[in-house]
Amino acid sequence: MNRENHVVEGHTAVAQEHENTAESHRAAAEHCSKGNHEGCEHHAKVALENSVKAHAASTLAHTESAKAVAVGAK
Repeated sequence: MNRENHVVEGHTAVAQEHENTAESHRAAAEHCSKGNHEGCEHHAKVALENSVKAHAASTLAHTESAKAVAVGAK
């Protein structure tokens, strides 16, 4: 696998983590709107966990992108 593909895959993984976070937030909002505070709390916790993963993946992808640009710069 070349570096460019690795960087693209990294950003794709970041996007998936952000989508997981958004899905959890939507589920939390749905449960909350129905008065299911236990379900809301559960999904909010999952959203926070996904958000932390998304942040870590974003940081890594950013670092890898910077390396790819530096290596490929002309």
